[in-house]
Amino acid sequence: MAEQAQAFVKLLTTTVGDIAALCELTEPAKEMVPRAPTPEAYLSSLTQAGLMSDAIRWLAQGLRPRESVWWACLAARAYVEWGNALPEPDLAALTAAEAWVFKPEEDNRRAAMAKAQETGYQSPASWAAIAAFWSGGSMAPVDAPAVPPPQHLIGRAVWGAVMIATNSGPPPELEQRQKKLLDQGLDIARGGNGRAGGG
Repeated sequence: MAEQAQAFVKLLTTTVGDIAALCELTEPAKEMVPRAPTPEAYLSSLTQAGLMSDAIRWLAQGLRPRESVWWACLAARAYVEWGNALPEPDLAALTAAEAWVFKPEEDNRRAAMAKAQETGYQSPASWAAIAAFWSGGSMAPVDAPAVPPPQHLIGRAVWGAVMIATNSGPPPELEQRQKKLLDQGLDIARGGNGRAGGG
């Protein structure tokens, strides 16, 4: 069946409420949680209700770390495609975030944060790199006792990256941009690379 073919396979859990508990959702989005039998149904309900920001926020928390950071990287790439410039430090942060996605090792995770710290934390690229750092491991210096990042931090960073990208143009384009990036996130959730065409 078509529904089966489009099932999400890259989520941390298929329990809608567990992911919703990590998010700061609007009241209408919260009210839909108990009625949602699956993540696919929940996100479909959110988008049909025009709650795009809630859908993006939930998916940012719901995706597995590598997939979530990759989505943030795609948002940064879209930000550039939409005519926004990334300063050199932000481009370096994006490259570092992508390097972690392709090779999620500790050195790459820490390198992403080092590059993010050279930015002004104003671009999707810087937040993609921060998301990579918050994907696991420890937030403390290498030689200090481990301080694991709270579970919700990575999703907040990814949501920030996507929202900065979508809010970077004139207001009339906001919904179109949100839809483009949400479609990319949904493709990633289904096991794609987020670069598939579609509207």
